[in-house]
Amino acid sequence: MTIEGNKVTVSKTAKDIFDFLAEFKNFEQLMPDEVQKFEADKTSFVFGIKGMPDVRLIKKSQVEHSQIILEGASSKLPVELKADITENGESSEVKLTFNGDFNPMIKMMVQKPLKKFIETLTINIEKL
Repeated sequence: MTIEGNKVTVSKTAKDIFDFLAEFKNFEQLMPDEVQKFEADKTSFVFGIKGMPDVRLIKKSQVEHSQIILEGASSKLPVELKADITENGESSEVKLTFNGDFNPMIKMMVQKPLKKFIETLTINIEKL
């Protein structure tokens, strides 16, 4: 299952956005109101949305100032959140993509909350 957020323009450099997203505690500012739990440390963050199990994300890879890929810390929950950043002079474009490998029953339950989650993250990134 893939959920793509809208590409948004942010009035910051790619470096500024990259540095912001590379600091896990900053994700708390992007989280929707529905998030019931958020904890971050230097290597990961955990969030919980009503109706879904808590998800811990860790950094899988990064391309300096242009991409950060986070993945689920548990092999039981194969998920990935990718942020692509493209600089355009004084502003940058950001696009979030969520990938998850769920069975059909789980997919049916989590698709709507995850779509709303990605939409909210995207809206909040645009406000940076």
